Amino acid sequence: MSRRLFIQQLAAASTLGAGLLPKLSACAMLTPGQSADDAAKPAGTSGDFFYRPPGARVGDVIPFYGVGRFRVFYLHRADEALRGTSWYQASTTDFVHFTDHGEMLPRGTPNDQDLSVATGSVIEREGRYHIFYTGYNSPFRKQGKPEQGVMHAVSDDLLTWKKIHEDTFFAPQDRFGRDDWRDPFVFWNKDAREYWMLVAARLKTGPSRRRGCTALCVSKDLTKWEVRDPFWAPGLYFTHECPDLFRIGDWWYFVFSEFSERMQTRYRMSRNVNGPWHAADNDTFDVRALYAAKTCTDGKNRFVLGWNPLRTDAKDSGRWQWGGNLVVHEVVQQPDGSLSVRIPKSIDQAFSTPLPQQFQTVTGKCDVSNKGVMIAVPQSFGAAAAGPMPDRCKIEATLEFSEGTRGCGLMLHLGDDSDSCYYVRLEPTRSRLVLDKWPRPGDAQFMVEFERPLALKPGKPIDIKIVADGTISEIYVAGKIAMSTRMYDLKQGRWGVFVNEGTAQFRNLGVFSMSG
Repeated sequence: MSRRLFIQQLAAASTLGAGLLPKLSACAMLTPGQSADDAAKPAGTSGDFFYRPPGARVGDVIPFYGVGRFRVFYLHRADEALRGTSWYQASTTDFVHFTDHGEMLPRGTPNDQDLSVATGSVIEREGRYHIFYTGYNSPFRKQGKPEQGVMHAVSDDLLTWKKIHEDTFFAPQDRFGRDDWRDPFVFWNKDAREYWMLVAARLKTGPSRRRGCTALCVSKDLTKWEVRDPFWAPGLYFTHECPDLFRIGDWWYFVFSEFSERMQTRYRMSRNVNGPWHAADNDTFDVRALYAAKTCTDGKNRFVLGWNPLRTDAKDSGRWQWGGNLVVHEVVQQPDGSLSVRIPKSIDQAFSTPLPQQFQTVTGKCDVSNKGVMIAVPQSFGAAAAGPMPDRCKIEATLEFSEGTRGCGLMLHLGDDSDSCYYVRLEPTRSRLVLDKWPRPGDAQFMVEFERPLALKPGKPIDIKIVADGTISEIYVAGKIAMSTRMYDLKQGRWGVFVNEGTAQFRNLGVFSMSG
């Protein structure tokens, strides 16, 4: 978690209005003698579908798979406190039903290094679990002490943790900045036969905005750590937050988040854990509305988990805040080794009850039939709308556009004026997906920070799935890309399809509610 970002977002959060007060919890609290499976409740039964604790928000996510469940450790910050974080845990088997296990690592006192408990990682060794986390104490900076340090805690059951304060260590100040030493990620390097720890750090020299590096520490016993030459120091970003490393087949993947260029979670790939590391053509998992994302696997599938942030004043124009709701994508390796993301099957299947729909022409030449909707407007704009869009739902569509089409896609929250709405728009001539809104301010071509690259070919069917809940919409296109969003300003309306200067056929149109 960025020191700069953390301070900025705390200041921004002080402007929270009543419109951002949390809804009731979408999870269950585990009680003594009650199993996690018994306590779990569907996230969508009440409150937020995308997990968010009552009266608080999900910050950086530290996922771990253990004892048959995904353990979603995360930085928890109460809305009314607007300062400081501690580690909480929610567990799940499907990212739909969650069990809230409460606080795992509480904050320390003003005299402790971990006045705020920040990001880290979880690892198992010989039946015992270890957390390595960031101890964050901003006032220490003015006292001439390190603001951040790597700290250690242990557990035998993933639920009760003991801090080992004597294992705390700090950045060697001959090479690294004193106050940037955070987000430790630990794994067993079987080739080197030692534990490796990746740490978000900054070099002491170089252009200030590009001193970010990933430090490398090694250990034989998870207690004493030797700091070696940096794992990765490309001279590109302010820092590489929330490092994560994993292997699929012959490829290693290094994941990190940066806030000095585009505020996104990125990845690099290599055939060797020692690099060199190179970027794929699309080196991000999502847009600005997913940050501090890390991955986790159950041995079969890998998922990337991060947070979709709130915005100040509950407006589309509001500043992004720190923390919000949990978002999960499934990670898929492509034939060339690059990574893509798609909707997790369990979330997709959670919305399986079809709702009635009846499309009608809004404008332009539209042919509505039981096979779908055909819109042919080579030199104009055409749209057809179905009924009201539920507050919580999944929308599906398969579209196929003709040569020369400039734009097509789905409309969300279409107003009575048949004009104001959110547009999920494919732009074939620019090979991208964007989120647009009308009305929009100034001369912006679409909503800033909502753009994803996507190769689009005429005549090739494209599947779109959108999971919406309240202000959040998670958009998945072609089974390859995701776009996380917040939609505050236009709260209700119909949903539909549209074409801008072209022709497109829309099939398999449907809107679904949660089952059960």
